[in-house]
Amino acid sequence: MTSQPHLHQHIIFDMDDTLIYCNKYFEAVLEDFTRLLRHFLGKDRLTAEEIRAKQVEIDVAGVHQVGFASHHFPESMVETYRYFATLLGHPISQIEEARITKLGLSVYDQLVEPYPGMIETLDVLKAQGHDLYLYTGGEAAIQQRKIDQMKLDVYFGDRIYIRQHKNVEALEEIIALHQFDRSRTWMIGNSLRTDIEPAIKAGINCIYLKQPDEWVYNIIELKPAKDTTMYTITSLQQVPEVIAENIAVKHKRTL
Repeated sequence: MTSQPHLHQHIIFDMDDTLIYCNKYFEAVLEDFTRLLRHFLGKDRLTAEEIRAKQVEIDVAGVHQVGFASHHFPESMVETYRYFATLLGHPISQIEEARITKLGLSVYDQLVEPYPGMIETLDVLKAQGHDLYLYTGGEAAIQQRKIDQMKLDVYFGDRIYIRQHKNVEALEEIIALHQFDRSRTWMIGNSLRTDIEPAIKAGINCIYLKQPDEWVYNIIELKPAKDTTMYTITSLQQVPEVIAENIAVKHKRTL
C-alpha cells in the first residue's frame, strides 16, 4: 500500500509587493522629494542620483535599527535634506522640513492596489483546501488599513500577523504557535532579506517572487541550504502550480 501525498499545506504570504503594490508608491514620493530638494538647494548644485543614493543609505541604516516604523521614511528624507543643506551652506528651514515630512507621510495615504492575479491565486489555493496565513511587516494601523481595503480577511481570517521586525525569530513564533509540519509549510514573498532568508533558516519551503525594481534593503546574497526547497517566480499566479508540482514530486518519491 502506497502512502498518499500530503495535499494540505500551510502557506504563509507576505503582503507588500507580494500580494499588493507598495514600493511604487515610495518611489513616486521619492521622485517628488528629489525634485523638491533640488528646488530648495539649487538644481545646478545637486543631481538626482546624489540625492537618491544618500536617502537610500540613510533609509536602510535606519530600518536595521527601528524596523518598519512609519516615522522613519519621512525622517530619512529630512535627514537627507539636512545633510545636503549643511554640505552646500544652505540654511536649514523648519518650513522646508515640514514640507518634506508632509510629503514623506503622504505615502501612507495611498489607496493600495492588488498585484495581477492576487484574487485568482488566493481563490485557487483556498479551493484546494490549503491553510492561508498573512505575515506582513510594518505598523499595525497602517497594515490593517491595507488589509481592510483589500478585504484580505476573506482569505486569511484571524491568521494575520503584523510585525515591525520581520526575521527568523518572528517567523518561528508563527510556526510554533500553529505547530506546523515544516515540510508542508511555505513562505511566499518578494524580500530575500525578510521573507526568504528567514524561511530558509527556519527550514520551511519558500517561493521568492522576484520583482523588477526591488527596494535595495530587500536584496541580499543567500547562503545555500541543503534541507530547504526554494523556487523563484516572476508572477504571483505561478504559486499554485509550483506548490502542486512540489507535492506531486514528493508523492512520487514515496511510491
